[in-house]
Amino acid sequence: MKAIGSVALVVLLAASSGAQAATTALKFGKLWDGRRTIPNAVVIVVDDKIQSVAANGAIPAGAAVIDLTRYTGMPGMIDAHTHMSFFWDPASGTNPLRQPPRPVAQTVTFAAANARRTLEAGVTTVRDLTGFDGADMQMRDAINRGAMVGPRMFVSGVGLRDNVIKNSPAEAGRLAKAVLDGGADWVKVYGSTGRANDLTGEATVSYDEMKSIVDTAHAMGRKVAIHSYGPNAARDAVRAGADTVEHATDMDDATIAEMARKRIWYIPTINHNQHYLERADTYQFSESDRANFRDYIARNVETARKAFRAGVRILPGSDAVFTAFGTNMEELRWLKRIGMSNEQALQSATVLPAEMLGMERSIGAVAPGYFADIAAVEGDPLADIEVAITKVRWVMKAGAVVVDRR
Repeated sequence: MKAIGSVALVVLLAASSGAQAATTALKFGKLWDGRRTIPNAVVIVVDDKIQSVAANGAIPAGAAVIDLTRYTGMPGMIDAHTHMSFFWDPASGTNPLRQPPRPVAQTVTFAAANARRTLEAGVTTVRDLTGFDGADMQMRDAINRGAMVGPRMFVSGVGLRDNVIKNSPAEAGRLAKAVLDGGADWVKVYGSTGRANDLTGEATVSYDEMKSIVDTAHAMGRKVAIHSYGPNAARDAVRAGADTVEHATDMDDATIAEMARKRIWYIPTINHNQHYLERADTYQFSESDRANFRDYIARNVETARKAFRAGVRILPGSDAVFTAFGTNMEELRWLKRIGMSNEQALQSATVLPAEMLGMERSIGAVAPGYFADIAAVEGDPLADIEVAITKVRWVMKAGAVVVDRR
C-alpha cells in the first residue's frame, strides 16, 4: 500500500463498489492540529473525513491502525501560489523556459510528476495561478475524479494580461466572466511586468480595469489574485479590492496600511527568485541576471517584513515552476526571517490559506468534520521549522495514504 498508484486504486474501487465506510486510526506521538499540540493523539478517519481527535483516544473495533507514534502529526500544508502544469524533463537537454510546444494532454500526463512531488513536500492543497490551454483545469478535474494522484487544486486558468484586456474596463470585466464561466475557480491578473529574469515590475493594467475584474468576480462569488512585481500595480490592486496580491516589492507605507485594513492577503513568493538564483546555470541566466535576483530578493524581504509588522496577512507561495516541485515549503524559511514565529509560519501554511480559499471549515486543520489531510513529520516543527520543510515522512490526503517514506 506504499505505492501511490495502488492507494488511489483502492480508494476508487471502494467508492465504486458502495463499500462500507472505512475507518482508520492514526496514532501520533504528538499532533499539532493547526492551533494546539495534543500529546499521544489518536485521529479517527472515516472514509475521507476526520471523525475525532483526542489524546489517548479510543480506537473503534475493526479500525485499521497506522502507528505514527515516532512522528509529529500536522495538517497537510497549502501552497498559495503554484504553476502545477509547468513541467520540464531534465533529461531533455532544454532550457526549462524555452521548451518546444507539446499537446496539452501530454503536458497534463507529464505534470503528474509535479503533483506527486508536491504531495511529498507535505502539501495537500494548492492554488494554481495560470495554466495554459486548460491544463490546470484538466489536472484539477483528474485529481478530483481519482484519475491522478495529487494535491487538491484551485485554479485560475489563463491569467489576464494587458494584451487581451486592450485598455478597456468593460472588456476586462467580460474576460473575467469568461474565465470563470470556463471553469476557473479564481481570476488571475498580470498587473505588471515581471517573470523569470524580468524583474522590472512596470504596471500594465489600469486601476479601472482591475476594479472591473474584481467587481465582476465578486458579483459571481469568486476571488481575484493580482500579480505585481512592483509597487504601482500593487497600489492599484489594493485600491481595487483584490483578494490577494502576489510578489509585490517596494510597496509604500500607505499601500501596506490599506492592505492590512482591507485584510487583503499578501503572497511575497520570496523563495521563487532564490530558487532561480540557485539554479541559474540550469536556466542559463547571466551574471547580471544573478545580481538582479539578489537585489530583488533583498527588496522583497524588506517589503514583506514591513507588511508583517503592519499586520498584513502573509501566506507562503512557492510560485513553483519546472524545477521547484517538492521544494514548495522553502518559503517558510523566509517567513521566519521577516519575523514570524514557527507557529505563525506553520499557520500561514495551514489554517490561514484555508481561510483565503474559503475552505476554513474543511481543510487546514486536523479537526472533526475536516478532510483528512494530514502529514507526519520527523521532529517538532514548532521547535524547528526545517522539520516541516525537509522531514515530511508520510502524507494522507482525503483519507488516502499518498506518501509513505517511513
